[in-house]
Amino acid sequence: MSTPPNNHHHIDINPSTIFEPVVLQDVPSEIQEDSAESQQVQPQEQQQQMYNLQSINSTIVIRQLPSQGLSFKLWPAATTLVTLLDSNQSCITNSISVVFNGSDAIQHRRIRILELGSGTGVVGIAAAAILGASVTVTDLPHVLPNMQFNVDANAKTLKLHGGAAEVAALSWGDTQNMEAIGREFDMIMGSDIVYHDHLYEPLLETLKFFLLKSEKKIVFLMAHLKRWKKESAFFKKAKKHFDVEIIHNDEPSSGSRVGVVVYQFVGKVWCKIKPEVDRSLTRPINVRV
Repeated sequence: MSTPPNNHHHIDINPSTIFEPVVLQDVPSEIQEDSAESQQVQPQEQQQQMYNLQSINSTIVIRQLPSQGLSFKLWPAATTLVTLLDSNQSCITNSISVVFNGSDAIQHRRIRILELGSGTGVVGIAAAAILGASVTVTDLPHVLPNMQFNVDANAKTLKLHGGAAEVAALSWGDTQNMEAIGREFDMIMGSDIVYHDHLYEPLLETLKFFLLKSEKKIVFLMAHLKRWKKESAFFKKAKKHFDVEIIHNDEPSSGSRVGVVVYQFVGKVWCKIKPEVDRSLTRPINVRV
């Protein structure tokens, strides 16, 4: 695993200043009604947060349901990915430029992104808005209603910026699930998805399905906050199949020893191919098309 190049900027990400808690009465009335009726969630069980996306001068709202489990909460790595996307950091835009690779066909359509382990859907929804991308947010079936709620709550913002998001069930390593979703993606994203060691192998099988069996080069961007030593086993196995590079490091937040790290995964089979390089793609670009 490589260390971050010197030209990767360290930006100070403070979740408390980026994502402001919002009491329910500050949320649009139509979202409150949907929450109370179709989602059958008691107001005291939910938390709403507003994400101010400065790059597009817009706001998205995300509902958390902390009492329902880990997948219904917001986590630090998601904060990092959204912030990097919003601030147009070169570590992200350079990775996305791989999608273009000089292809006029791609430049005349939306970028297609698959998010793994989406949870609340915040990263996928933000990517759809900021990049004007077509994003499929995925997780286990019991997580989907809240994710669909968040997609619906931000539908107007996504439409305004030419993006779109759809929700789909995906159990890692389940071939039937993966075949149903298809391989028509340009990029894969994930945040805080390496934690349960019994899921390391299913996650790797999922990455091999989408990155190694595709007819084109696909990049997987993963934001990760290290919590246990055992996580090294995942990266050791991953490096057998993928070129894994660190493209961004957060400074540790107050009280923490480590910060969020963003990794780029590319299939080794693609690393052996030396493509023609368009030098214009080595600079940060506006990726909305």
